[in-house]
Amino acid sequence: MQEELNQFERNKVWELVQRPIHQNVIGTKWVFINKMNEEGSVVRNKARLVAKGYCQEEGISGFTRGKVDTTLFVFEKGQDCLLVQIYVDDIIFGATNESLCKKFSKLMQGEFEMSMMGELNFFLGLQIKQCQEGIYISQSKYTKELLKKFGIEEGRTVSTPMATNVKIDKDEKGKSVDESKYRGMIGSLLYLTASRPDILHAVCLCARFQSNPKESHLSAVKRIFRYLKGTIQYGLFYPKNENFSLKGYSDSDYAGNIDDRKSTSGSCQFLGDCLVSWFSKKQNCVSLSTAEAEYISAAFCCTQLLWMKQTLADYKCSFENVPIFCDNISAINIAQNPVHHNRTKHIKIRHHFLRDCVSKRKIEISFVPSQDQLADIFTKPLSSEIFASIRARLGIMHIE
Repeated sequence: MQEELNQFERNKVWELVQRPIHQNVIGTKWVFINKMNEEGSVVRNKARLVAKGYCQEEGISGFTRGKVDTTLFVFEKGQDCLLVQIYVDDIIFGATNESLCKKFSKLMQGEFEMSMMGELNFFLGLQIKQCQEGIYISQSKYTKELLKKFGIEEGRTVSTPMATNVKIDKDEKGKSVDESKYRGMIGSLLYLTASRPDILHAVCLCARFQSNPKESHLSAVKRIFRYLKGTIQYGLFYPKNENFSLKGYSDSDYAGNIDDRKSTSGSCQFLGDCLVSWFSKKQNCVSLSTAEAEYISAAFCCTQLLWMKQTLADYKCSFENVPIFCDNISAINIAQNPVHHNRTKHIKIRHHFLRDCVSKRKIEISFVPSQDQLADIFTKPLSSEIFASIRARLGIMHIE
């Protein structure tokens, strides 16, 4: 704590003044944290005095601030660029030229008291392994901790996170289980989906029953853990290549929810061969047809792609007519037809912006055969063979 106060003095980041009359004072608090490496060993003890509210002025010399992500800073020099991403008091940076990294590191250490951790290999619970072929991202350490925490280190493993022959519903006549433990398991699994998209649908489905979990729901959650036990070392692989094409896959499970017959939307987005975004979400309204459910899912995918286009503009990447791959011809026809028909009147206007994006050539919706629909894994339980095939095509693989 004293080191933190001394650093304030040395850097002259504040001065003591009289309290202004009729002005609220922003409080402060101490935050204590043990910084650990990927093996779980404490590498540094930190104490931070933080304000409960703050403002940051623009104007950091030489850098351009991201328009979408205001914690991103870009420095360009000729054909080279330096990217700096800030998360609270942690900084990740990289450049197309190693000399820019060295200069930035020297500059920051000269201005502030900070530790250089070297090449990125562990950040916010994510394990990062960089090699010639690309980058691996995993949470194997976190997975092992979860299995130990919830007592699922022993017993058999399974090949998929959900069984295809079991339909999960409210089970109102079932025996209740500890809500606190159930929610803890769900929360832990949701954090794990940052590097394990293969469990996203199963986790999101089980998360719907947190208010009144039953034994059947707990059993479904434990199956997810048994699947993780057999795939601890799995993670995402981002291959090194120059393909930066942006594309999305969209799918739905029509009326798949037993309790209210709402459909589930699933989507994933790729930058080249790299999976960069994914989601699984129950739709807000009941769809009256498979085409409507697929059309709404495609609209969700469209919003994500448009946001990604804006974000990637900060990295000097631009895209037009981004493809969305859908396996429903009727949904594609609705998106491509500028004329409203009686059969589509009931579809909410907010979903019809997809049609507008198609007409303006911001998005292109294309057909993909069902066997190549990668978003399937985010909408429904699959057989072990199909599940393993899609998992591999998403770039989820065993990491040594």
